[in-house]
Amino acid sequence: MERAMLGVSLRDRIRNVEIRRRTKVTDIAQRVAKLKWQWAGHIVRRKDGRWGPKVLEWQPRTGKRSVGRPPTRWTDDIKRVAGSRWIQAAQYRGTWNSLQKTYVQQWTSIG
Repeated sequence: MERAMLGVSLRDRIRNVEIRRRTKVTDIAQRVAKLKWQWAGHIVRRKDGRWGPKVLEWQPRTGKRSVGRPPTRWTDDIKRVAGSRWIQAAQYRGTWNSLQKTYVQQWTSIG
């Protein structure tokens, strides 16, 4: 949605957050973070034998590590909010859902 359609100019220096509040348009970064959090919980709660939960617990590297910063994994930001035992935390929907808001706030501030 363009600012001009709202009768707002860049000179008005109105923050995007305020424009989203007025228009009720969702911040895409928050939406993506929320969907990632929900999907992660959904995957690790599966009990049908599919490989999704197994892959998340898999430790692929053996032997010597290469020099430098380790590569960022898909679960690293989830672990920052839910802890290293996040897979166990996700089994309890109430706990998992209560952590979602914290995750979304952190993910959008980093992202």
